[in-house]
Order: sequence, then C-alpha cells, then structure tokens
Amino acid sequence: MWIEILKSKIHRATVTDANLNYEGSITIDEDLIDAAKMIVHEKVAVVNNNNGERFETYIIRGERGSGIICLNGAAARKVQRGDIIIIMSYALMSPEEAETFRPTVINLDGNNRIKK
Repeated sequence: MWIEILKSKIHRATVTDANLNYEGSITIDEDLIDAAKMIVHEKVAVVNNNNGERFETYIIRGERGSGIICLNGAAARKVQRGDIIIIMSYALMSPEEAETFRPTVINLDGNNRIKK
C-alpha cells in the first residue's frame, strides 16, 4: 500500500501577479523552488488564505531572486495580487517510509523572502 504525504510546502507566499492570458500554471521564484525541494512541472495544490479557494496546477520557473508568485491561466481567477497562499506538493510512499519522512517547509515574509 502507498499513502500520499506532504513533501514540500511554501507557507504564506504573497501573490505578486495573476495572468489570465497564459497557459495555466504557477510561476515561482527559482530560489523558492529550490529551497522547498520542489521541481519545475511538479503538480502542486494551492490554498488561498484570503478567500478559501483550493486548486491544483503545476510549477513553472520564475526569475531567480525576483520573489515572483504568479498564478496563470484559469487559476488567475482564484487569486488577487496581495493574497496570501500556501503551495504544497505531495509524494507517494510506503507507510514505513512515511513514519520517518519530514517534509520541507519554508515560511515567507511579505516580500516572499524566506524567514530565518
């Protein structure tokens, strides 16, 4: 049996842009992708703390060091600039592996910089 476990989380990211006229995805600063141990094209769940929306999309690479968090395509309708979101990825693993696995969680400040 396999179970789905939280693998990575970017906590309290601030939406910097929403681009309706783009093929769907979420653009994330490459520094944040690396810090959260996520990868480009990985499926992610997004939760909007401001309005309760929950949806899935995939990651595309944003400019390193830019702090960009941009929802593209249909997902752009579910956010506004300045909204606070949580971005999560999951992994399938055995229950035995899951018992000792610890997800990577990064917490961001209002400028999408990692809090120490």
